[in-house]
Amino acid sequence: MAERQGQTAPDAVLTRIGQVVMLLHAGDREEARRRLLDLWAELGECADPLHRCTLAHYLADAQDDPLDELAWDLRALAAAEGGGGAVAVRALYPSLHLNLAADYVKLDRTESAIAHLRRARGAAGVLGEDSYGDGVRARILRLAGRLGEGV
Repeated sequence: MAERQGQTAPDAVLTRIGQVVMLLHAGDREEARRRLLDLWAELGECADPLHRCTLAHYLADAQDDPLDELAWDLRALAAAEGGGGAVAVRALYPSLHLNLAADYVKLDRTESAIAHLRRARGAAGVLGEDSYGDGVRARILRLAGRLGEGV
């Protein structure tokens, strides 16, 4: 039974990703990166766009080189764009564009950073009034201030 008492069954892939992310947040970047890459290879090109997007997002966070981080964040955005407009994927657009803006800042590519910051801001309307939405909106404001982009 996929649904019990109004709750849907947990997503096993997202649970596995979450377990590896705990390693990443605990500071074991190399092991987290290895496990995330293994999962990326296991899922393959035809995986659910939400899974690919989430994996690529965390693989970006696990990178040491800013160019590698950018490459994974671009993969995350491409996976989201392949998601057919699913609500879960659309809700990630503000964060995905914000991550790309931050990547471009690290690479001293200000025009690209501003373009993605504007996309993040434009997509922020899908964010809920919750801690996730509040956090993304706060990050948008901080980066806008850093780039001299008025809100």
